[in-house]
Amino acid sequence: MDHLKTTLKQFSFPLLLQQILNASLIFLAVILIYLLGKELIYFAQMTFLHETSLGEFLEKILIFFLYFEFISMIVKYFRENYHFPMRYFLYIGITAMIRLIIVDHHNPVHTLLYAGVILTLMICYYIINKTPVERPGR
Repeated sequence: MDHLKTTLKQFSFPLLLQQILNASLIFLAVILIYLLGKELIYFAQMTFLHETSLGEFLEKILIFFLYFEFISMIVKYFRENYHFPMRYFLYIGITAMIRLIIVDHHNPVHTLLYAGVILTLMICYYIINKTPVERPGR
């Protein structure tokens, strides 16, 4: 009976969830690296084999950076002791909104709203960088 109590005390449900989350993020990183590689191959084909529009090329570059930023965020998560820095979410949001403006720029009101979102995200980034943060262990 004492052995069972000791085993149950050592079992930690949050630790189990953390391990599941870590495994899921590693699996997601592998998928993103594969998709990033596909984008690089597509760049090579687009550059050397096809004539493409500037808008399509810029859209593909921004998709590439979205994959790159998500992979960087996963790497940073493991380096920062299982913590996602907020600025990476802001980078991804800004890049996604720029891509949306490039792809869907036919409606001027939507484009203005997208630009407002980018401005809001940049203000948030400025506030995060200017605000002193007390971090344990630093």
